[in-house]
Amino acid sequence: MNDQRFSIAHKEAWIGVGIAIIHFLWWFGFAYGLGRGKVEDYTYILGLPAWFFYSCIIGFIVIVFLVFIAVKFFFKEVPFGNEESGGQ
Repeated sequence: MNDQRFSIAHKEAWIGVGIAIIHFLWWFGFAYGLGRGKVEDYTYILGLPAWFFYSCIIGFIVIVFLVFIAVKFFFKEVPFGNEESGGQ
């Protein structure tokens, strides 16, 4: 268990969990924060209720951007093969 790959995988898994939690909080906050009023009082953006637009459309774009940033700057290339057998 002294393999460096496990510590990298552990760190990257926690980054993934953090992004998933951020996504859930974003979605929940906008969906239930803006969507709890009467339907007659809703505001609409591009024909969609504002709560749906911010929670699902903008939330998706923000999370895709966060995943891109995480993969680009925090994730590392790790060989999956066994180092003793020449990486196969």
